[in-house]
Parts: sequence; structure tokens; C-alpha cells
Amino acid sequence: MRNNPFVFVAIISVIILLIDIYSYRGIKKLVNHKSKLFQSFIFYLYWLVPVFLISGLFLIINSRNEIPQANSFNYFHALSGSFFLFYLPKLVFIIFNLFDDFVLLFKRIFPGKKKFENNETNVINRRQFITQTGIIAAGLPFLSIAYGIKWGRFDFTIRNKELFFANLPSSFNGFRILQISDFHLGSFIGSEEKIKDAVNIINEQKADIILFTGDLVNNISEEIIPFLNTLKKLKARYGKYSVLGNHDYGEYVKWDSDDDKKANLESIITLQKEMGFDLLMNESRSINIKNDEINFLGVENWGLKPFPQYGDLSKALNTVSEDSFKILLSHDPTHWDEQVLKHTNIDLTFSGHTHGAQFGIEIPGWRWSPVKLRYKRWGGLYKENNQYLYVNTGIGFIGFPGRVGMPPEITVVELRNSPIT
Repeated sequence: MRNNPFVFVAIISVIILLIDIYSYRGIKKLVNHKSKLFQSFIFYLYWLVPVFLISGLFLIINSRNEIPQANSFNYFHALSGSFFLFYLPKLVFIIFNLFDDFVLLFKRIFPGKKKFENNETNVINRRQFITQTGIIAAGLPFLSIAYGIKWGRFDFTIRNKELFFANLPSSFNGFRILQISDFHLGSFIGSEEKIKDAVNIINEQKADIILFTGDLVNNISEEIIPFLNTLKKLKARYGKYSVLGNHDYGEYVKWDSDDDKKANLESIITLQKEMGFDLLMNESRSINIKNDEINFLGVENWGLKPFPQYGDLSKALNTVSEDSFKILLSHDPTHWDEQVLKHTNIDLTFSGHTHGAQFGIEIPGWRWSPVKLRYKRWGGLYKENNQYLYVNTGIGFIGFPGRVGMPPEITVVELRNSPIT
């Protein structure tokens, strides 16, 4: 299917049609007593969405070589947003229709008393009640997704944390680290003002240092160009440091040659430097205040297969002393469990990558996302013995052009000496 995308689109189209055919059976229950004109209006309105989606899918596949790579996600997100907006609610609606059909089937297999069986009014009321309840239930994900697409993806949220360390050099007590991750700049093409808003919010925090933990782009370096001057304006007293994420390597593009792929990566590296970021590729930098020092280590992407494993933690560690205070930047949080934890002298790690699936639920004391099924450490603060991991759920989006219950995140971590007990 990878070599013949038309087959993939055809399969998706069949799935869409099957969902719509069954879902429309439920809609008909609500309108079959209405006028023919109204029924015709509902019919054409209902089928407009699948026609748009399926036509759009085939159009994109047919024109994929003519669409500029940097803009390609605008078209993809228009379709994926429509799919999530209309088809997740339809799946909820289908659950109610399935329940109604199972009840009807059960009554036909095990008929009850004739008095009940002949009570046509009860049957109509029951079926309409279940269908109407399904419509109401489907309205909740519809409204949530609509909000996430229109407003949620731009609701930049500050998360503040205060972390205590017994071995933190005293001159760094109160040192403020601001972490951002997963810009996916190609997804913001057409919404450039939103990145300006994010930069203003970041600069308002007056952080001592800014750390960016990878996935600057969706695929290619050209995505950076419309945002280059804006991102140059990010300010921090002790500098800006970054690492690469899996999307930054161009792994998800069919390149004409390996040289083209390599040139794309080199361009991303060059543009990060133009922004004022010091890109750490299996290396370290030291920050000195008075006579004290802490080390920032950064590794290339390391994730469980099929994600790239270019990171070399040992190489980065070889550049710093054994007993220094160490902060690691590593894009994928699985790296922490697989390799980082055994290095007990790495005090704090910053990661991103998961996006919190861009879907979640958060109430005081409890936070959940479906990405939890894939990642043990998917968002927020984690601690094992004296080592910390913070997973930022990202500032951008990809795949689905929105965020529902999982707003774009800007993290501010303040380092503190452990209180004397």
C-alpha cells in the first residue's frame, strides 16, 4: 500500500462509506415522518461530507507531486480535521444504533407477549428515544473537536514546576529553565501569527535558559523559513539549546536521493543556528555562574523501533565530569527508561515527542490521554529515585489539526536546593 497509495485511499474510502451507510440508517429514523422536501435536504447535507472527504483524498493523492512539501500538511489537515470532526461523533452515534438493532433482533428471536409486541407506539418511542440520545451523545465529541480545531490548538498554556536537588550548585538556586518541544512548523503555515503569540508568551517568562527538545518541522527545512525571523526573537539570559527529533531527519519523505535527504538535515541544522539555538548532537555545554557549573547534554533522537536511534548518550557523557550536575535533552521519553536511568548521575531529563496524543482529560489530581497505551512516560513529571524526567506535550500539532483537552505546552522549571532537614 505504501507503493500504491491509491489502494490505501480506496480502503479508507470503503471504511468511510460503511460508517456513513450504517449511521444514515439512524438518521432516517428521525426524519422518516418529516416532509419529503426535508428528507431530501437532510440526505444531500449528510452525504456532502463523505463526498468531500473521498474526493479530497483522491485529489491529494493524484496531485501529491505538484503540492509543495512545506504546504502539504495544510491539505492533509483539512481532510483529517474533517474526518475527526464528523466521524468520531458518528462512531458514538453508531453505538446507540447498534444497541437499538440488537434489542430489535432480540425481540424477534425471543418474542414476548402479543400485548407488548403489538404496541407499535412503544416501539416507535423506544427507537426514537435511543436515536435521539445517540445524537445528543455524539454532540459532545463534535463540539469538543470543533473547539480543539478552532481554539484549542492555539491555547498556549504555561506549566510551572519547582524541583529540589540536594546536589544543585548553590549559585543555580532559583535557575529558571523554559522547555518547549515539537513545534512542527509546517502545521502553522497560514497561521504564522500564532507562533508570534507563542514567542511573546515565552519571552514574558524571562527564563534563564530555553531548551527545545526536537521536532522543529514535520518533514523539510523549507517549513522553517516563514518563522525564522520570529523564532530569532526568543530570548534567554544564558542561551537557547536544542536537539533533533525524529521528524527533523526527513525520515517520512520519499527523497530522490540520499544526498537530498542529507542536504535537508544540514539545512535544518543551519537554520537552527540562524535562530540562535545551540544544537546539541551527542555533546554537552556547560553554564557557569560565579564559581559553580552545571552541564547540559543533548543527544540525537533515540526511540524504540521504528523510530531512529541516532542518539549516543555515552559520547555525550564522555564530555563532562562524573560528579557534575547534569541536565539531558532527549526527544523521545522511552530513552529515559531504556538507557538514561542506569546513569544515575543524570539528574534531570527533558523530553517531548508524545504530544499527549493531542487528546486528553485533565482534572485536579488526574490526567489521562490515549497515548498512555503506547508510552509509559507520556506527559508531565516523573521521578525514579533521585532522577527526574519531564515530558512536554508539545507546542505544535500533526496528524489532527487540533488539541482536545491537551493544550500546547510551555514548561517552566525552577531549580531549587533541597531544604535542609
